[in-house]
Amino acid sequence: MKIEEVRSKTDSELRFELGNLKKELFDLRFRSTTETSTDPSRVRVVRRSIARVNTVLHERQIGVRGQEIR
Repeated sequence: MKIEEVRSKTDSELRFELGNLKKELFDLRFRSTTETSTDPSRVRVVRRSIARVNTVLHERQIGVRGQEIR
């Protein structure tokens, strides 16, 4: 997920997406311990997407950047 995509979403959409990403990360970690054929690069992508969403939510909370309407 690109930062432009994250910034274009509303706070409620970001929170929903954050929940989905955290669930996916949990599932990926669980599968990596039980199976050997998982994609290890996907864990990295999901972790970075979670960080992007958290960063944008925090920026909006403290007022560094407002929500950009498109």
